[in-house]
Amino acid sequence: MTDLVDHPDKPKTGTDRSDRLSRAAVCTGVALLVLSFTLNAMDRQLFYPLLPSIRLDYGLSLQQGGLLATGFTLGMAIAGLTAGHLSDRFSRKAVLVGSVVVYSLGTIATPLAKGFLDMLAYRLVSGFGEGMQAAALFAALGAYFHRRRSLAMGGLVTAFGVGVFFGPLAGIAFAEASGTWRTPFVWFGTAGLALAAAIGLLVRRGITERATRTAPGAAADLAHVPDTLLNRNSVALSVTSAIGGLVFYGFLGLYPSFLKMELHFTVGQTALAASLVGLGATFSLLGGWLGDSVDQRKLLIFTYLMVSAIGVTTYLGPTDPGWQYLLAFSMGVFASGFLFTNCTSAIQRAVRPDRVGMAAGLFVSSYYVAAAGSGLLFATLAQTLGWRGAGFWQIGMLPLAGVIALLFVRSDRQQNGKPAAAG
Repeated sequence: MTDLVDHPDKPKTGTDRSDRLSRAAVCTGVALLVLSFTLNAMDRQLFYPLLPSIRLDYGLSLQQGGLLATGFTLGMAIAGLTAGHLSDRFSRKAVLVGSVVVYSLGTIATPLAKGFLDMLAYRLVSGFGEGMQAAALFAALGAYFHRRRSLAMGGLVTAFGVGVFFGPLAGIAFAEASGTWRTPFVWFGTAGLALAAAIGLLVRRGITERATRTAPGAAADLAHVPDTLLNRNSVALSVTSAIGGLVFYGFLGLYPSFLKMELHFTVGQTALAASLVGLGATFSLLGGWLGDSVDQRKLLIFTYLMVSAIGVTTYLGPTDPGWQYLLAFSMGVFASGFLFTNCTSAIQRAVRPDRVGMAAGLFVSSYYVAAAGSGLLFATLAQTLGWRGAGFWQIGMLPLAGVIALLFVRSDRQQNGKPAAAG
């Protein structure tokens, strides 16, 4: 990290006063940004273990519950390219602060819903804010730590994994202590508003506004990278990212319901299993390190094959809590720690530095537009094929389509890839 802090790029604003930051300023700023992503994850995961209680309270069908569980990601998808565009042209810090405020207000409004439609609207608002934050954060830290981009993304996903782990546990604890599922939403939303204020006051622009222009001396090193946002690699990686969103959010959204309704787990057992997905996601540092060290295309193919095997075993294999805890943890390791981390960094490497923000937005939109319908798809399959059949096809077999998309990626056209030999 030392070389990244001591030799930063010039800021996008072009001012010299933020060329160098003190180590304390960097550590404080990065810590707050990482913490904001942890809270983002806690906010998202809060809904899943509380869904059975919410469905009972509002009299919702399984399909309605599935749409509420993952439909918020449609807001994230809409926000992705918008935030990517804004992040490349305006202050990423302003985008980050505004996005945290938006999703926090959406979270606070969720328990105020009178029925399915307005709750879905509040969930979309939360998703829009979370998507803006994700795209701006990926672009900001991806540019700041450009020499170790995958490792930086791995650090963010680790922070996300911590939130995924503690979110369900904290949500259930707040709900049980207060006697209502509504209380955790108020607490989490209020915490988000406080964190937005802290980011506005304490995060320096030198961290968030790193230059994304290609330095003249480095232009030759990037000659093999396409100069357009939409190119063979970025499109193929967008497709494989969309498949990842469809698989992982289909799993996240209704896995707790599968455990409770099909395997008859207790509320505590269900929350623990959901939390272990987040604990597995903390292995994203390893996934990011590998993404910086080996061919990302091959790593992603291996990852998809592992996700497929874990998915099949989860829904057709052992049913006792111990095995399900292990499988949930393993899904977190590969679907979040390895897959998400390397998809988001690989798509940034598929374009030149001046389009990193748009590439981050393209990833967010691709991943989450598919995730938006993943819960509804899983619920529909479950109605037709049963829980196990739905899990087998959506979580077990669909990852193989991601492998097919990756076959179209050319590693020699990526940043940090070796250009193909002439002739």
